[in-house]
Amino acid sequence: MSKINNYTVWSNSSSFINLDDIDVSADESPVLRVLICSVYSLVCAAGLVGNLLVFFLLGSKHERKTSRMNFFVLNLALTDLQFVLTLPFWAVDTVLDFSWPFGGIMCKVVLSVTVLNMYASVFFLTAMSVTRYLSLTSALKRTDAQKPRTDKWTCAAIWILATVATLPTSIFSTVSNVSGENLCLLKFPGGQDWLAVYQIHKILVGFVVPISVVSVSYIKLLRVIRVRSMKTSNPERRSRVTKSVTIVVLSFFLCWMPNHAVTLWSVLVKLNVANWDRSYYVAHTYVFPLTVCLAHANSCLNPVLYCLMRPDFRTKLRLLIRRGRASDVYLSSEGVRWVLYPIPAVFGQ
Repeated sequence: MSKINNYTVWSNSSSFINLDDIDVSADESPVLRVLICSVYSLVCAAGLVGNLLVFFLLGSKHERKTSRMNFFVLNLALTDLQFVLTLPFWAVDTVLDFSWPFGGIMCKVVLSVTVLNMYASVFFLTAMSVTRYLSLTSALKRTDAQKPRTDKWTCAAIWILATVATLPTSIFSTVSNVSGENLCLLKFPGGQDWLAVYQIHKILVGFVVPISVVSVSYIKLLRVIRVRSMKTSNPERRSRVTKSVTIVVLSFFLCWMPNHAVTLWSVLVKLNVANWDRSYYVAHTYVFPLTVCLAHANSCLNPVLYCLMRPDFRTKLRLLIRRGRASDVYLSSEGVRWVLYPIPAVFGQ
């Protein structure tokens, strides 16, 4: 019997039927565990490289002042970096058949950091969509220069909101012995009802509200661009922005929707609205871990979508690669600017 399913048995009350009544065979799913561990390792490596690269490209004070979006992208990279740093712990937990070996304190810390940065990442993505729309409308109205910059206050508010949303996780996360195994999980004193409330809160605050705000913001942004393009006869720009917005919204939706869909199913089971049957067992045991991997993969996509897709940063990345090859590139003290000396090695290329 998998430890994921042991968690399900633990988190539900005695009103649910026993697993023995379900016609499924006990399966430790070693292939699934290896697959999940491999994905975690890959996401961790890619996330570290991508987000550290964002820090390198946007870390200068000059770049942070160049664009309002840069400050948000930098904070998003920080959240994603912290998020992927928790993956080695979950990879070890997965290899050990979901048996937590790091103790109670690390369980609380790792689970809290994971949830904190999940909320922060989603909140920053939401704030960036609103900022894009407001920046465009302000530029068209030529009012941006008259308004004080509130980027730092907005980011501080996002971190505070993410911390508040994480408090239940920090308080109720613990190591609990289930069927002779130590599992890192949430243990609410009210049982299944409070766990269901927690998961509903996660779905609403971590997905439904953000995806709604993101969708509305980008729809309004596209509407403004469409009107502007009609006046300036620039359909190419409208097509390029439309494609970019579509990729951003779809990546956000596709990475997080499966995880929240299975979580919603779990809520319905806990509230006795849906039955705990074979299909739920299969979904929770085999599908849910894969949805977690997909959600974690969003931390790899963010640096690509919000930084490396921009032409100016692709140019800087190419110059950075040339710097590694030529070994004669220096970083200007005035900002992020690369200068190549005409040495023979460069001339020979």
